[in-house]
Amino acid sequence: MSEKNLAGILVRPLLTERGTGNQEKYNQYLFEADIDASKTDIKRAVETLFKVEVEKIRTQVVPGKFRRFGKGGAVRPDWKKAIVTVAKGQKIDFAAPAAA
Repeated sequence: MSEKNLAGILVRPLLTERGTGNQEKYNQYLFEADIDASKTDIKRAVETLFKVEVEKIRTQVVPGKFRRFGKGGAVRPDWKKAIVTVAKGQKIDFAAPAAA
């Protein structure tokens, strides 16, 4: 896979209070991933883009919520959450520019 395809697998990092606690305590990072991406795809993307060793990946498909618009409404799309455990002693710095 090319660099462009790998970058498309990870949609964005999820920076939440719970996620920050997991970073400090368990060395885990949260990402929103492409809904069709497999664990192998996510692992390859994280290792290539952030130059870290991935120990474990857990994924979860989060169902979309119903949102009202006037009298009607719509359902937001489902999305995939990836919890990536990085090897001990390594970390991902989201503030640093992407590896070039």
